[in-house]
Amino acid sequence: MGPTGAGWDWTYCTLILGPGKIRDVQVQLSATQAMELHRRDYRMERPLLNQEQLEELGHWSSAPRTHQWRVWFQCSYARVRALLLQRLPVLVWLPRYPVRDWLLGDLLSGLSVAIMQLPQGLAYALLAGLPPVFGLYSSFYPVFIYFLFGTSRHISVGTFAIMSVMVGSVTESLAPASNSTVNETSTDAARVQLASTLSVLVGLFQVGLGLVHFGFVVTYLSEPLVRGYTTAASVQVFVSQLKYVFGLRLNSYSGPLSLIYTVLEVCWKLPQSVVGTVVTALVAGVVLVMVKLLNDKLQPHLPVPIPGELLTLIGATGISYGVDLQHRFGVDVVGDIPPGLVPPVAPSPQLFAKLVGNAFAIAVVGFAIAISLGKIFALRHGYRVDSNQELVALGLSNLVGGIFQCFPVSCSMSRSLVQESTGGNTQVAGAVSSLFILLVIVKLGELFKELPKAVLAATIIVNLKGMLMQFTDICSLWKANRADLLIWLVTFVATILLNLDLGLAVAIVFSLLLLVVRTQLPHYSVLGRLPDTDIYRDVAEYAEAREVPGVKIFRSSTTMYFANAELYSDALKQRCGVDVDHLISRKKKLLRKQEKLKLKQLRKEKELQKQAASSKGTSVSINVNTSLDDIKSNNVEDSKAKVSPGDEPQETAASGQEDAKAPHVSTLKALGLPQPDFHSLVLDLSALSFVDTVCLKSLKSIFRDFREIEVEVYMAACHSPVVAQLEAGHFFDASITKKHLFASVHDAVSFALQHPKSGPDSTVLATRL
Repeated sequence: MGPTGAGWDWTYCTLILGPGKIRDVQVQLSATQAMELHRRDYRMERPLLNQEQLEELGHWSSAPRTHQWRVWFQCSYARVRALLLQRLPVLVWLPRYPVRDWLLGDLLSGLSVAIMQLPQGLAYALLAGLPPVFGLYSSFYPVFIYFLFGTSRHISVGTFAIMSVMVGSVTESLAPASNSTVNETSTDAARVQLASTLSVLVGLFQVGLGLVHFGFVVTYLSEPLVRGYTTAASVQVFVSQLKYVFGLRLNSYSGPLSLIYTVLEVCWKLPQSVVGTVVTALVAGVVLVMVKLLNDKLQPHLPVPIPGELLTLIGATGISYGVDLQHRFGVDVVGDIPPGLVPPVAPSPQLFAKLVGNAFAIAVVGFAIAISLGKIFALRHGYRVDSNQELVALGLSNLVGGIFQCFPVSCSMSRSLVQESTGGNTQVAGAVSSLFILLVIVKLGELFKELPKAVLAATIIVNLKGMLMQFTDICSLWKANRADLLIWLVTFVATILLNLDLGLAVAIVFSLLLLVVRTQLPHYSVLGRLPDTDIYRDVAEYAEAREVPGVKIFRSSTTMYFANAELYSDALKQRCGVDVDHLISRKKKLLRKQEKLKLKQLRKEKELQKQAASSKGTSVSINVNTSLDDIKSNNVEDSKAKVSPGDEPQETAASGQEDAKAPHVSTLKALGLPQPDFHSLVLDLSALSFVDTVCLKSLKSIFRDFREIEVEVYMAACHSPVVAQLEAGHFFDASITKKHLFASVHDAVSFALQHPKSGPDSTVLATRL
């Protein structure tokens, strides 16, 4: 039951003044306002509820298990139709496509994306170490396949810098470039085979993971990890383009430190730079930057952005053809671009073993980039993206593209933003862009054979601005979250030093290890009650929170499992202010000392009895077993002793008196030991999300140890799945029942205050030696 009516004024006062000054504000309120606030307070009376009573009150029963696998094997018309519509989403949205409202926007958007896709396809093929025409192929086949199978309406699938540089690291390591122009053709053919086979393998991984609903795998790639990885990849892209900017011929490096070796070689060979190539790259870069700045300034007034990249490519091609940059100034050009499409080629299975590790890394990174962008646009426009179907769609795009000699693709952030901003509503825009690229491949591609490679390199470098700006994450993460900053830095450094595949593996392992470490260092707190409420907060953080006399309340900010169970127990004993282990050890020593004195006294009594029996002339045969084990188990009375009938009642009475005194002798007060200043311990287990066997044993150990020092333990605020796991692990028994588990901390505290001494259901365990 909560307050009703307009309670914004009191909430506003609370937010502005803080809880510490609320009482002062209430004093200043008029009597009418005070009565109104009093009416808004909620009051509820209910009995204290332990777990048994809660289950009885709510008629609790375990949730029925659903066997999802049974549905998978059902066969019916409805099931087949639903499966077809799920796997081929175009059949769902295309029949309901609003032609009048969306067609014009999709056409303009598709043309705008195609104008960007053309230069980027040529440039990113160069980045992948392939002839530029294969970038055009990769901008056609995968885009059209995604139009049929994708669920995102706004992302632009095709060539992407990060994917291209990952492919380039594979092609350059397995098919290194030769300084001889004679072997250049054979090297290109080998690289094309590597890239297409890699694309098929990436597609197989993505389709397989999507079919088994492994779309959640990208959840292990946190945002700091992805941003640190893409920033490092952008540095790799930048370094890889330096040879085209300066017109240098470099050796191919692969493996760890390959980026460092490349930078050192570029610095060493800078005096050999081709001046014409450097000037061409600089002019193209300046033009591209100016057009981008102009687009940003005129964005509110332009229906579509100025196609600076396409205009730069057309202008550079015309200048190169008219001035003959290749022969007069030694500027490398793209070369012949064969018109038409290439026939499908089967992948090479012999290369699978060499490419499997890189293929999996590329598959995961490509999907992570695509699904993150897809979810951003889906949230912005109010529709849902199916992560598993996206994985299948991207996998089919790469699989079919690999058969037609494409290299692996993902989606581009810049093109996706253009597709959205120019009026794109569906993947019809993607289909339009792919058809435009098809026209270029068939008829217009050969016109770009005089295009300087330096212009393509400048296009790539200028488009890296967005990813290079991610270096500002260092400052923002330093202020927001140092752990995320550590993940970002480790990912960046590992990717720079170890290359893209090993860097990603190191980043994932480090982030998971850091997660484990963070669960081992939670925030432990002793809770106190806020005045006149049933709310309990950390006494170190809330000045008004007061510990309940005689009750200690302990809470951890994270779940308890095998990695932090021992730390939980240590922190609990430390925060309670009692050296539990030392106290138990002293208690055991004193009890052991008492047992020895008792044993000595019994021996002496037996001696006296023997002497008295012999003085009376009575034949007595005594066989005394004086081992310490028999004394502990109270079996002294079972020793083989034959005495006169007159003495037997006296022995029985003496033994009864000793047994009556034993419980009092074993208490801390009787032993002269210090007693804890609290009689009850409440464990707030609201943060517990699961329990394992180590957690169960640790909780049992806590019950046993604190009962040894005459403190009763209660648990509170367990979720139902955790209670079910406690039952399955046989945690509850005769000494720990569900009566020790309460619905809330306040229930447990109230019960502990009402029962400061151990009752019949919660007896203090005797110390066992």
